[in-house]
Amino acid sequence: MENELVHALTASFEGHAQETENGVEYWLARDLQHLLEYAKWNNFLNVISKAKTACETSGHEIADHFADIGKMVELGSGSQREIADVMLTRYACYLIAQNGDPGKQQIAFAQTYFAMQTRKAELIEQRLLEVERISARKKLSATEKELSEVIYEQTGGNRNFALIRGKGDQALFGKNTRAMKARWRVPASRPLADFAPTIILKAKDFATEITIHNTRENSLNSEPQISREHVTNNQAVRNTLLERGIRPESLPPAEDVKKVERRLASAEKKALQHPHGLEE
Repeated sequence: MENELVHALTASFEGHAQETENGVEYWLARDLQHLLEYAKWNNFLNVISKAKTACETSGHEIADHFADIGKMVELGSGSQREIADVMLTRYACYLIAQNGDPGKQQIAFAQTYFAMQTRKAELIEQRLLEVERISARKKLSATEKELSEVIYEQTGGNRNFALIRGKGDQALFGKNTRAMKARWRVPASRPLADFAPTIILKAKDFATEITIHNTRENSLNSEPQISREHVTNNQAVRNTLLERGIRPESLPPAEDVKKVERRLASAEKKALQHPHGLEE
């Protein structure tokens, strides 16, 4: 396919993209019909029907990607008439292209275009989730540092922090820290939290914040008092998770957060070196 045609098709497909009030990108089926050079609406509806079936088979809700709407069109007499149309997500467009005739240049292009756009969206979503996890890990580190300082202030000893945190882990997971490290295959020298999924990082942080607050408010000044407080808070958080169908000790470990940080830093460095995309 010649470069001129590729650029022209890209401009056409991107020019018909629209956004909902919530920022969700979509295309209208009537527009896509013409972009893919289907002369008859009924023929294109057959392709849409196949795409809906593929959507359902892949485990996605059809209503999330195909929304039936009506729109007004101008008639030759100057009057208006409502016709049926469909709002299509990027994924819906991809499925429609996959069910079209790849011998047609427009469809061959659409198959690649929407596959790349869908992959790009998946990569963005993955990056956002990774950034969120890194942020949650840093927040927990800061909160645990504050708890360590509070424990030292209240008890005069800095060895109590590891003991109290360990009791908190036992209450949250129903297993001690060593057992959870073995379950998640965490190296002995690394913190368990570096391999915890985001939900667990936030759960631990919440329980620790409550411990800090109540330790100060109630002037707890001994390891047994603070330990009881921390255990109670972690048990309460655990109970909440269990009520919502989340069993902390049964969750799979997440990727080493240090590796995630290095990968994002490397990607950011490359983006700064090539701010305009592919070069040379």
